[in-house]
Amino acid sequence: MKKPVYRRILLKLSGEALMGGQTSGIDPKIVHQIAEEIKSIHQLGIQIAIVVGGGNIFRGVQSSAALGMDRAAADYVGMLATVMNSLILQGVLESIGVNTRVQSAIGMQAIAEPYIRRRSTRHLEKGRVVIFAAGTGNPFFTTDTTAALRASEIDADILLMAKHGIDGVYDSDPKKNSGAKIFAHLTYNEFLSKDLKAIDAAAIALCQESKIPIVVFDFGAKDIVQQIVTGEKVGTLIGSKQPEVCK
Repeated sequence: MKKPVYRRILLKLSGEALMGGQTSGIDPKIVHQIAEEIKSIHQLGIQIAIVVGGGNIFRGVQSSAALGMDRAAADYVGMLATVMNSLILQGVLESIGVNTRVQSAIGMQAIAEPYIRRRSTRHLEKGRVVIFAAGTGNPFFTTDTTAALRASEIDADILLMAKHGIDGVYDSDPKKNSGAKIFAHLTYNEFLSKDLKAIDAAAIALCQESKIPIVVFDFGAKDIVQQIVTGEKVGTLIGSKQPEVCK
């Protein structure tokens, strides 16, 4: 096993990654696979923070339009969905021996710690995995932006954006265009100027300001996170390097 090249990472998991082959909800087998992957990199001595989306349960933007409800109210429901996913992931991680804490941006002391930056970094220093739940605690912000914000706050070395069924950033939607080309590298400015949709622009801008590189990859591949944290080129790197199309 190669030595890790990062000291502290933030892993962003989409809610859809928890569904497996289902159309919604949580696939226990997939959650166990995710937990085992996290355990494998935790055993390398890497400090791990996680942000989990809630799209497998409720999506604020889409659901507010479909239900005719207020966008802010729908976003709060989406934040609660991330808390549910976070608690499930915590339970599975602890069942396989990984000490984990959930910190929520919305106060719910009976089930999670409040988000306190200094406490979260202390947990990381003690070798605990920290899961950040409930987004930023504010509507109109996605979990992508939450991940960029928390990565900046905890001084993460890299932000790992795990996607479901998409192995990087493409010049167009690969699900709609079979001829779409994947980028190996993109600068922050290239990503923004090309108006790419893989990650929210606010998250890219925040990572640019904090000088945090981003790797976009498909979490479905076996040992994929191990490959990234030991320096292998996987997916799309967004940072200071010049863009390159690798497919």
